Amino acid sequence: MSAQTVSIPDDRAFASFKAECLCEEGWSMTYTKSGIVVWTQSLEEGKSVHKIKCRMICKDVSAEIMYDVLHDIEYRRKWDSNVIETFDIGKLTVNADVGYYSWKCPKPLRNRDVITLRSWLPIGRDYIIMNYSVKHPKYPPKKDMVRVVSIQTGYMIQSQGPNHCTLTYMAQVDPRGSLPKWVVNKSSHLLAPRAMKKIHKACLKYQEWKQRHNPGFKPWLYPEQTTLPSIPLSELSIQRAESLENIDESSLAETQEREDSD
Repeated sequence: MSAQTVSIPDDRAFASFKAECLCEEGWSMTYTKSGIVVWTQSLEEGKSVHKIKCRMICKDVSAEIMYDVLHDIEYRRKWDSNVIETFDIGKLTVNADVGYYSWKCPKPLRNRDVITLRSWLPIGRDYIIMNYSVKHPKYPPKKDMVRVVSIQTGYMIQSQGPNHCTLTYMAQVDPRGSLPKWVVNKSSHLLAPRAMKKIHKACLKYQEWKQRHNPGFKPWLYPEQTTLPSIPLSELSIQRAESLENIDESSLAETQEREDSD
């Protein structure tokens, strides 16, 4: 995608994302336990951009259910305990939209939010969902939140059989702030594996939940169902990190808080 203008990812962008999800060169493994592996990529000293990649093998979830769970915004509000607010702003094409997401950060850090252009593509029996940050005139940064820049974030789901899939999550993010070392370590050793486990647990309960909540409504599969207003690309611009507040939280000490049970 161009550095200057907002564009909808093409097939080459999806292929490039898939290749990076599968590539292990240049990544350091920081965690491996119970079918979940986490890698991080060290970046230049002084840079605030973080790159993390997680992979989870699920031997009791189909790729199709995983794809539905990662798309279903109503269900996300139920299972994602970190979410503060999430909603879709509008659609761009049959497989691209713009949305808002805000989430709780480990105390005493300030909470974060992001506006992203999200696009998705089934490739055979595999699926990719990916996003990057954009600016929308109606949703400027909020005073009580730190606006994060997603350079490229997304999921790749690979079908390994009828009820068996592999989920890879990869994030290249600028959190807009000098973060303390404990946050970076906690992300790879605790927060990322816990997030993957939550997704897995959510997948196991999804079919039962969906039967009771508008079971036929899946606009990510059936775009004719969407009720979102159309947004012209001209309304959007690239979210540049330099235009956002940069805060220094590097000296903040970790506070003990009650951890969610896995």
